[in-house]
Amino acid sequence: MAVNTKRVFYVKYLSDQKFADLLGARPDVTLEKLENDSPAAQVEPVLAAAHAYQVGASRDELAPQYHVHDALLARTPNLLVVSSNGAGYDTIDLEACTRAGVLAVNQAGGNREAVAEHVLGMLLCLTKRIGETDRVMRRPAAGGAELDRNAYMGRDAMGKTIGIIGLGHVGTRVAELCRLLFGMRVLAYDPYLTAEQVAARGAEASGLDDLLRRADFVSLNCPRTKETLGLIGAREYTLMQPHAYFITTARGGIHDEAALAEALRGRRIAGAGLDVWGREPPPADHPLMAFDNVLVSPHTAGVTHEARVNMATIAAEQMLAILDGKPAVRLLNPDAWPAFAARFERILGFAPRRD
Repeated sequence: MAVNTKRVFYVKYLSDQKFADLLGARPDVTLEKLENDSPAAQVEPVLAAAHAYQVGASRDELAPQYHVHDALLARTPNLLVVSSNGAGYDTIDLEACTRAGVLAVNQAGGNREAVAEHVLGMLLCLTKRIGETDRVMRRPAAGGAELDRNAYMGRDAMGKTIGIIGLGHVGTRVAELCRLLFGMRVLAYDPYLTAEQVAARGAEASGLDDLLRRADFVSLNCPRTKETLGLIGAREYTLMQPHAYFITTARGGIHDEAALAEALRGRRIAGAGLDVWGREPPPADHPLMAFDNVLVSPHTAGVTHEARVNMATIAAEQMLAILDGKPAVRLLNPDAWPAFAARFERILGFAPRRD
């Protein structure tokens, strides 16, 4: 039976109140909040009635039962769309969504400026060794005349080579900033783009191994998928130059943390900037925390006031458009469309537009 009210839910939190404000302006849309530990008596009616799910929490912040997989989809018979909070979608099983006829979308590009600036911030702090000198100057026995500033000589970023793995929204912006600000040569590895498309985004197409061998800085900016899990491991760190820095603002699991610690211990690379982790937040005794030449942050590259508002706006507008039967702009699983369209018409009473 067709319904007039479209029901949306989220768990724990939204990226910004703007999402709730935009949905709240629509009298035909109801937004409901669940917690990771909400009782079943509250949860099951919300899941059973939901047409859309905004996934706001990150992988380790979100209870496993709210990750979008077969088990959750079995409890949401009216679900039509799931939407990730940012560009990443590692809490969403795309194949399961496609089988269920559920569209999956993200907010790719919504936080590109924030993440790209974080990459540049880490790059500069590493090459100027700001993190190292900050730490050593705070140690009681390191101040005054005993501190040898020449022991912390850095390098200039100007004219160096950056290798970008994943030339999407963030990678393209990183390429632009590095090229314009520091006159860098930009190499990019992205197997989903042609050499012409890479060139149009301001980079030179490169194989992964060649990029690792040539780059002074390696920036990891690809999504976490079955193809990218474990992409950067012991072999790849060995290919990098001894003076090179590894920076990742992508997702934990794409790079091997134990192999990175070993590469740093053996001085095979100069240092690393890490915003993402296999377990988030990482424990204080994580081996990578022991290195002064490792700059760390707790998955905050995309967490700025501006980015959060932007992502919330994009997410709300895209979700409302899909529920109104309009095309999905940032669709992750186009193969779901035939089953989705049939379910949409049965549940909401009218046919959606694909384009």
